[in-house]
Amino acid sequence: MPSFDTLQGAFSSNRLFADKTWHSTPDAFPLTRAQLDQIQKIGDACHSFYHAQELLYFRSANNKKILRNNGLLVPWVATYLDRGKPDGLVAHGRHRTIKGLSPLIIRPDLLLTENGFVLTEMDSVPGGIGLTAFLNELYAPDTPNLIGGTRQPDLFYRHLASLNPAKNTANPLIAIVISDEASTYRPEFEWLAASLRARHLNVHCVHPADLTPLSDQICAPVDGALVRVDILYRFFELFDLGNVKGADALFDAVEAGHVILTPPMKAYQEEKLNLALLHHPALGEYWRENLHPTHLETLLRVVPRTWIMEDVPLPPVAVLHAPTVAGNPVRAWTELANASQKERNLIIKASGFHETAWGSRSVTLGSDISRAEWLAAIEDATDPENETFYVMQDYHKPKRITHPIYQDNGSTAPFEGRARICPYYFAPSNPHAPVQLGAVLATLCPADKKIIHGMKDAILAPCTLTD
Repeated sequence: MPSFDTLQGAFSSNRLFADKTWHSTPDAFPLTRAQLDQIQKIGDACHSFYHAQELLYFRSANNKKILRNNGLLVPWVATYLDRGKPDGLVAHGRHRTIKGLSPLIIRPDLLLTENGFVLTEMDSVPGGIGLTAFLNELYAPDTPNLIGGTRQPDLFYRHLASLNPAKNTANPLIAIVISDEASTYRPEFEWLAASLRARHLNVHCVHPADLTPLSDQICAPVDGALVRVDILYRFFELFDLGNVKGADALFDAVEAGHVILTPPMKAYQEEKLNLALLHHPALGEYWRENLHPTHLETLLRVVPRTWIMEDVPLPPVAVLHAPTVAGNPVRAWTELANASQKERNLIIKASGFHETAWGSRSVTLGSDISRAEWLAAIEDATDPENETFYVMQDYHKPKRITHPIYQDNGSTAPFEGRARICPYYFAPSNPHAPVQLGAVLATLCPADKKIIHGMKDAILAPCTLTD
């Protein structure tokens, strides 16, 4: 176990998150072999889902049938996923150059419940990559079965470098682009880039304003000189694209193949409502045709029921695809205000392409607030003036766990909490190939907290394989 002084010294000299603190623990968080096997299956299923979801989007956008032996058309899928996006971003997301590309790194949020893992969302622009690698390096000497060991920086580099368009360049220039909106995460990426440069690898962190289009190239300042970038790793949400200088030139350079950018700028891949599409009754046969049975079974088991919230008029004989009240379907979302507290075990959150759609900024738990507050949250979510859709999702309460915590005086004590597990998967270009699991981060929040996120009262710890 790393000592309290070792951890405090490491964190004080390397502030991995700007203006963020958390508690430390002497022990990595234990996962069983069965849990680790399940985590690998979830990663492969998520990777497969990204590709099947893109195929669905393109068939919808082109108004083509989505089933082999059925003329079913679903133009509404693309309409939903394109809502509120600039025309240039939509056109870029459909460009042939990036067709078939999925995010390089996939990180689902997995709640650890009494019934196993529950996947609440998939993040294709995940924070914590550098932090988790840093934690693994700290705990590795004392934790022989640490998941991922110290290989995450190497995996990050190798998967990025494999995208190198200039195959004759042995050491491509990789620029990690971090916006002001995501500046909290800048320190962890600076640490990651510095650790790779220490191995004589050409990896640098840059601000979007540093990107300069020259001729058909994208350049960035490195060691006082403006040099061509081969690969851009995007760490900014697409709603923030307006703050990226020369975004149109970036589109052009990517589409012309002069620079590789990952995760690709495909807004339709970054909407939480994709999980609602997985559960939509009109699309069940599509998923059965286009996902491996094992992947589909895995996703349907771990992804809670999710619904797209939209205030639309219905004919007299219709009901909403939505939760029920006392077992009865509803015709308007506001009817859910009459649900019992148990029936209000539901989460509302923004789907995507909005500043509130990441972190836990837009999350509301129905059973944790009054009926009046729940009605107000529903009305806000279904406001037709919203720039983004909202989704509703079944809430599965994480189970209570006990884990040691370092107190401020360096002594240890038991910590009663609930856990979110975040595995980092590195995805190959082949949609049928397995993902490679890097490190796994556990976030342990106090047991009285309903929503788990990286709060100051939480423990952040790497994960280890236990017998």
